[in-house]
Amino acid sequence: MNWDDSAYLVSKNRYSENSIIAEVFTENHGKISGIIFGGTSKKIKNYLQIGNKIYVNYNSKSVTRIGYFKIEILKALTPLYFDENQKLSCITSAMNLIKLLTAEAQSNKEIFKLIDKFFEILTYENWIQKYIFWELELLKLLGYDLELKNMVKKEIVDSEINYFVKSSTEKKSIPNFLIDETNLDVNLKNLLKGLKLVSDYLEKSILKPNNLNLPTSRTHFISLLK
Repeated sequence: MNWDDSAYLVSKNRYSENSIIAEVFTENHGKISGIIFGGTSKKIKNYLQIGNKIYVNYNSKSVTRIGYFKIEILKALTPLYFDENQKLSCITSAMNLIKLLTAEAQSNKEIFKLIDKFFEILTYENWIQKYIFWELELLKLLGYDLELKNMVKKEIVDSEINYFVKSSTEKKSIPNFLIDETNLDVNLKNLLKGLKLVSDYLEKSILKPNNLNLPTSRTHFISLLK
């Protein structure tokens, strides 16, 4: 098996003294794992940053054996944020979600386009707000649509609109910007509530049923925002 494709680097782990095992999300082949020989060398490792866009040539002798990558850099995206800890941590967290939630060798061009969109989001002033919607869009593409607008109820308290969801055991407040996208008055407190809402949904509906834990990279990202 031999093919070429554009990809984003979503994870890497040392394999031997000179090589690494990388996971990439490709435009046409989905998430693929492979060995990069010489991946620890100065020539290559500088652009093997999680989130960078690369061009890969993949070779494998059979579908049951791990293959090998030859790579070229297309866009060194992550180094643009080496001096911005929050955005750098967000890149790690987002790529970790791609790694965790997508299936091996299952093509999904919409997710590849969504990763393109992610790096556009980082250029905006309100990037955190846009990133929360990015996460919700990712979950929807993977079949886990939260459908907040169909779940919430509305109440008016002191002339202010509040949204909430109610179960037999609790009443949970929903940040207004998640329901009314024209709402521009979004403070950090509500952004953190939005991220927690997605985290809770991830844990309850996706991770715990599969005996998985919330990635530490996400916890670290949220802690940097506080």
